[in-house]
Amino acid sequence: MEIKKNYYGNLCTEMYEILHEKAPRDELDFYLSYAEKGQKVLEPLCGSGRFLVPFMECGFDICGMDLSREMLDKLKQKAPDAKVVQADILEYSSEEQYDYIFISSGSMSLFTDIDLCKKILEKLKGMLAPKGKFVFAVDTVASRCPDDSDYKTSISVKTKEGFDLILKGKNYYDEESRTQFSPSIYELHNGAELLQSELMDFQTHLYMLGEMEQYLREIGFKTVAVYSSFRKEPAAGNTDEMFLYECTL
Repeated sequence: MEIKKNYYGNLCTEMYEILHEKAPRDELDFYLSYAEKGQKVLEPLCGSGRFLVPFMECGFDICGMDLSREMLDKLKQKAPDAKVVQADILEYSSEEQYDYIFISSGSMSLFTDIDLCKKILEKLKGMLAPKGKFVFAVDTVASRCPDDSDYKTSISVKTKEGFDLILKGKNYYDEESRTQFSPSIYELHNGAELLQSELMDFQTHLYMLGEMEQYLREIGFKTVAVYSSFRKEPAAGNTDEMFLYECTL
C-alpha cells in the first residue's frame, strides 16, 4: 500500500486530537488579529478544526480545506455546519476570493518540494481579494531534530476506549535540501495485543531567513513582514525556531 507523504491517517489523527484538541491561545489570537467581520476567510490545511472552529464561534465567515478525510471527519463532529472541502490545494477550484487566508502551525513546511511550494503560494495568492492578506508560519533550521538510528517510542497516550496509542519515530536531516525526515509508526494496543498500526512518511522543509521572502516577492506579494513570535517581534536570524509571514497584495 502506498504511503502518502505527510498524510494524517486514522491513528495519527486520533493522537493529534488527544494532544492538540485546542489551539494554543497565543497562536489563535495571532491569527484572529488579522480577521475582520464581514470578510471572507480561508484556512487551507485546516485539519480537525482547532483554529477554524474558534473562528466560527467568533462569528467569522470562514471556509476550510484539507486533504485528510480523517481530520475533516473530526472537524465535522465538532462543527457539523462548518464549510469545509476535502481537496489538494493545487486541485481546489473556487470562484470565491478571500480577504484573508492563513495556514497555522508551520504547515507550509510540509511542502518539501520547493517548486511545488512555489506553485501553492501562487495558487493561494490568486485566491486573494484585492488588498487581501496571507499569513502563515514555517519551521526553521533552528528547529532541527537530532538524528536517530532506530525507531524510538516518543509519545504514548490513552484513547477514550482505554487503549494505548503509541508513536514510534526517528529523525534524520538532509543538509543539502534542508529536509527533516521523520518517518513514524503509530500503534494501537490493548494491553499486549496490537490492534492496529499505521505508517506515516513525515517530512518538513526547514527554512533560513530570507528564503521564503524571496519566493513571496517572486510571485508578486508587495509587502512581506517576517516575525519570530506571535507577539509580532521581527525575525532577527536563524536562531528563531519559527518564522511568521504577513503578506499583502
